[in-house]
Amino acid sequence: MSAQVRTERRDKVLEITMDNPPVNAIGTDMTNSLYEAFCTLRDDDGLTVGLVTGTGEKCFSAGWDLKEAAETFDGLDEPENMAMSPGGFAGYTEMWDLYKPVIAALNGHAIGGGLEVALAADIILCVPETNIWLPEMQRGFLPDAGAVQRLPKKIPHNVALEMMYTGRRMDAEEALHWGLVHKILPRDALMDYARNMAVEISLGAPLALQALKETFYGSSEMPVQDAFDNMSRGRGTFPIYEAVLDSDDFKEGPKAFAEKRDPVWKGR
Repeated sequence: MSAQVRTERRDKVLEITMDNPPVNAIGTDMTNSLYEAFCTLRDDDGLTVGLVTGTGEKCFSAGWDLKEAAETFDGLDEPENMAMSPGGFAGYTEMWDLYKPVIAALNGHAIGGGLEVALAADIILCVPETNIWLPEMQRGFLPDAGAVQRLPKKIPHNVALEMMYTGRRMDAEEALHWGLVHKILPRDALMDYARNMAVEISLGAPLALQALKETFYGSSEMPVQDAFDNMSRGRGTFPIYEAVLDSDDFKEGPKAFAEKRDPVWKGR
């Protein structure tokens, strides 16, 4: 892992910090390191929640490292694959098998690909100074590492399109208004709040946490009746959810409640 990404394990939570000052631009090295970090989150059974943030007070991330791109574009047959990994841009924007919850704590602006890193998370927190914007149209390409695909699912279509067409800035209050961010925190409270939320989430049964993410996103585009039908045993649409039904933890939760004790999860 490069010096551009730091990880810290806090019990069941993996904290991932982008550390490429001054704006945490995402190039090939950072993408590869982020992919390694998110693979650790995905594959380590002792980890149940991820928390991604950036260093400094200016930017969570300014997105794709355009200086690196400008220096290496010539001669590339597929320049769009720069700063890409098996998990997509920034290591995890296309990591479809990452079912563990991820919180994004925006310590500053989230620009272009930086916003797309946040959009790949499940919950977004930010400081009051945060602005988000997508300048790709003014740079000659599309915000296709998550904004085109995810932003219209999180805010009204016309607002999403206007942001992408114009590249205009959205401040933290407007992002909160549209529900894009969950909460705005003072800078000195952001990480404590994010860490406490991550710990609270990590108290859930590990397999059930993954099943919630699997079924939430997997059924969001289905009619309600179809979503119910696809969660029926034997359909095979949501294998993690079916594994929950046969797990020791499915029995442990009610037992612990009846015995007035904390549950002891096995993750199976």
